[in-house]
Amino acid sequence: MSSVPERSDVDADYKWSVGSIYGSDEEWEAAYEAAEASLEDVRAYEGRTTGSAATLRELLETYEAVMREVSTVVQYANLRSNEDTRDQECQAMAAKAGSLSSEASSAASFIEPELQELDRDDVEALVEEEPALAEYEHYFDDVLRMKPHTRSAEVEELLADLSEVTNAPSETYSMLSDADMTFPTVEGPDGEGVEISQGNFTTLLQKPDREFRRRVHEAFYGEWAGVRNAVGTTLSKSVKKDVKMAEARNYETAREAALDGPNVPVEVYDNLVNTVRDNLDSLQRHADLKRRALDVDDLEMWDLYMSLTGDEGPEIPYERAKDLVVEAVEPLGEPYRERMGEGLESRWVDVYENRGKRSGAYSAGTYDTQPFIMMNYQDDVSSMFTLAHELGHSMHSELAKDAQPWQYANYEIFVAEVASTVNETLLTNHLLENAEDDELRVHALDQYLERFRSTLFRQTMFAAFELAIHEHAEAGEPLTPDVFDRLYGDLKEEFYANATVDDHVRREWMRIPHFYYNFYVYQYSTGVSAAAAVVERIREEGESAAADYRAALELGGAEYPIDVLEVAGIDMTSPEPIESAIRVYDEYLDRAEELLDL
Repeated sequence: MSSVPERSDVDADYKWSVGSIYGSDEEWEAAYEAAEASLEDVRAYEGRTTGSAATLRELLETYEAVMREVSTVVQYANLRSNEDTRDQECQAMAAKAGSLSSEASSAASFIEPELQELDRDDVEALVEEEPALAEYEHYFDDVLRMKPHTRSAEVEELLADLSEVTNAPSETYSMLSDADMTFPTVEGPDGEGVEISQGNFTTLLQKPDREFRRRVHEAFYGEWAGVRNAVGTTLSKSVKKDVKMAEARNYETAREAALDGPNVPVEVYDNLVNTVRDNLDSLQRHADLKRRALDVDDLEMWDLYMSLTGDEGPEIPYERAKDLVVEAVEPLGEPYRERMGEGLESRWVDVYENRGKRSGAYSAGTYDTQPFIMMNYQDDVSSMFTLAHELGHSMHSELAKDAQPWQYANYEIFVAEVASTVNETLLTNHLLENAEDDELRVHALDQYLERFRSTLFRQTMFAAFELAIHEHAEAGEPLTPDVFDRLYGDLKEEFYANATVDDHVRREWMRIPHFYYNFYVYQYSTGVSAAAAVVERIREEGESAAADYRAALELGGAEYPIDVLEVAGIDMTSPEPIESAIRVYDEYLDRAEELLDL
């Protein structure tokens, strides 16, 4: 029987170095208490934010010092809690950290309303009086831009205090799916039991034995059926929270509120969904290639993750994956490549799955810490691409921190997903051009196509679903599991018109944590589109285009995301990057059809 190890059984070299933040949980506790006490330093400025230019500068410097410590305290607790979601002490730390974060937001909630009492001429006068304020000019512009959607200081403090409550649907869902749910063991192709987990589900759906894949598919979604009402309730409440918070800030819709935060025009969302829906023939061509490759009459949902080669593909141990990913980013310049390689040897990555570990993958960190990458590495091509993806995020953070002051080091997700997908695309090109192993080359092509399918088309389908359920709530219609099934199933049938959509996969919405992130998923799709355009520029123009791309990463949050991508030569207000990305997808489908003689 395959098994998932306990965390204590995983070698320390394959765990991230949380000790680089605090040497022990006791040290974290001391930092927590100091950070909590320091909130009073911020509160002391309430009512006098703009009393003078010097006072404003002092407040912003104090706020930075306090929030840097708070974010580090929160980061450590979250990392520890994700290592094993069953560990109640670590969950308690994360809960305390969440409360501290909420309290910090509340303590600072007066700043923006008090700044918004000024107009732009007033701000310019303060900057002229105190030159040190000049580096905050983009921040001031962003604050004043949001003036119509910011409430009084009292209301803002209340909304900040409520964050701990409004996060409840997402946190409840996370604990249910990651800690409380256990999945069945099914009979493997060799007759031995195979344990299904959140981390290995899609990997198991890439096994060549079709009947085994069917058993995995049905057992996995059968388990979700047992918590149908609980998950339906958490998602319904999350959507209603988004709607109510948008109303509280004078927005007409939850989507408008979510996109206005990073200053992304709603038209960008509509361009994406409409352009992808107009090009579903490309997705359906890919699905039909899978059907022909598998030599089956009907493509079932448990066939969808299968390779076009019909097998699992080569085993890629983690050590080999590291080397290949580092080699692949050479077009971005030697300093970029070297720094990424050093990070991989400095325990940035928590590599392998262990019992209770949070599912999926992510990159995290603060201005004062190294990056931390959560993986559940499975020794396959897909995991190697995920590693490249998360390293793109980490390197983006490192370049932005180097180039920007604290207030601009963070960047919007809209830009972040470009950095991750550029790395994936470079890895694909590197393997196609340099891999000596023909099997690896073919699987790299297949993996790129698969990730493109799941990133552009699948995430756009998610975006359409997310819009539909929010519009449903905004119209006053109830959101029940049956409604979620119907809305999701209809989209699945539209996108995969030439495949069989079974009742199990109509419940797929239940296993997608990103639906709790408030109009987040569309950025994966815009990201892959922009990344394809960036890589094409680098292939055609070389170092000059790579320099533009690095300059965009270094901007962090110093400009709005649409403007940041313009520095890299990409206009995301136009459908063109999406249309161009789909053309690249079609070209790779042509190549796959030729190589595999399909």
